Amino acid sequence: MQKTGADRERVLELLTEMGGVTEENVRKIAKLTRVSEAEIWGAGTFYHLINKPGRRMRVCNGLTCRLFGADDVIKKLRAQGKEVTEATCLGQCDRAPAALDEDMQVIDWAKQERAVTPANDDLPLNLAGKQDFRFAALEAARKLKPEDIFKLLEDSGLQGRGGAGFPAHIKWKGVASQKEPVRYVVCNADEAEPATFKDRETMLRRPDKLIEGMAIAAHAVGAKEVYFYIRGEFNAEYESVKAALHKAPDSIQNLDWHFHRGHGAYICGEETAMLESMEGKRGMPRLKPPFPHEFGFRGKPTLINNVETFACVPYIVTHGGAKFKAHGRTEAGSKLYCISGHVNKPGVYELPLGATLDDLVVVAGGYMGNPMAFSPGGASSGFLPIEKRNVPLDFKGLQKEGSMLGSAGVVVLNDTVDMAKAAQWQLEFFELESCGQCAPCRIGSRYLHNQVSKYLKTGDPGALKHANDVGWEMEEGSICGLGMVAHKPLVDALKYFPKAFEKRPEGRGE
Repeated sequence: MQKTGADRERVLELLTEMGGVTEENVRKIAKLTRVSEAEIWGAGTFYHLINKPGRRMRVCNGLTCRLFGADDVIKKLRAQGKEVTEATCLGQCDRAPAALDEDMQVIDWAKQERAVTPANDDLPLNLAGKQDFRFAALEAARKLKPEDIFKLLEDSGLQGRGGAGFPAHIKWKGVASQKEPVRYVVCNADEAEPATFKDRETMLRRPDKLIEGMAIAAHAVGAKEVYFYIRGEFNAEYESVKAALHKAPDSIQNLDWHFHRGHGAYICGEETAMLESMEGKRGMPRLKPPFPHEFGFRGKPTLINNVETFACVPYIVTHGGAKFKAHGRTEAGSKLYCISGHVNKPGVYELPLGATLDDLVVVAGGYMGNPMAFSPGGASSGFLPIEKRNVPLDFKGLQKEGSMLGSAGVVVLNDTVDMAKAAQWQLEFFELESCGQCAPCRIGSRYLHNQVSKYLKTGDPGALKHANDVGWEMEEGSICGLGMVAHKPLVDALKYFPKAFEKRPEGRGE
């Protein structure tokens, strides 16, 4: 039982400051916070960045990075005597193979320039544009009633850009309608979906739009405290947002701005797991209802949006909902698409929502080799065959194909890739990142990873005979989105690339 007056919210921050989980650190933090040692051990060991002490390099072993030689990089570094931790994703897929040094700074092996859409003031996000701290949209918003702002959002058709695609105006209205006067605005900047790095670039290039959007949200929903939950590996991004806050006008100083650094857990991108983490606990998703707009951070009404979602808001307030909506092709607005893998110019490109893979690859410099497959929305979206290259990359179009836009993290795979191996890599990610709370996800992700690994070792397709049934059980029985989609890389690969799973000589796939 937690002691009276315990300060649980400081636990993870203190573990970070002290260098990770050790017996000595746990004892010290228990005395400082009055949280039990058992709870501190339980929380701290959940997170990759603090679960053990010491400094080490981190190399990504995600799909894109493995396509570009991550496994060889890891072997070479270890042969040199370096202590290396394999990371499931580092949010640097456009610099594959991605790595961080012992100080958690990005190692840019190729010294390549990060690619984004060229500056264009007509674009809602305009990542390459000049930062603007006049905050004219905030001044305009403060002259409007909250209902007027909600109407602008509704007219714009803005859907959450974090993956779920939920209409923004409904979330905002939900928080504003609560009787509880204490409310919070939280920016989910824990961008950990493999192949996704759009929020990273937004924080680096246009933190002005992000901060202004959050200030408008706080005004609209009646919040006085605003939180950034920023991924722990995003050090430059954290400094960029902090610096932008200092440049922002006095008009935002009536708000209390706070930062919470993530500690290395993909699941904390799920909004309720993020709230648990902010409260100093293991990042395990909550059962819904209640939803965060009713019972969120500290049990209070909380508005949670993604970085890109907030950054769209200033344009909508300044130019009107209809103009934002018109930027879309099949659905409302422009969209930041990330693309990596077998393309010549990986990066973040702002295109009409509903652009196709071919549209995206044109601006990304063309295909490398003969394209065979693609993942349209991060690991969670599974795989589609290249024949689907003209399907709109939007929420509804991809859903009809049994996939999802998700975070719009597109990976292109050419015909040099063993699709069974690609599925294995994605399943390894989900097994490692499952929080373990619910049995369908905890058991199912491990089972599927084990079975595809068994197939690659033995060459016997019989190892995968239960894959579809297990996938169905995971989708129907899991608490959160991770468990509901973790089967997709394998199930989709089996569906679209059956030849990759035919009987093969033993050991050929290892």
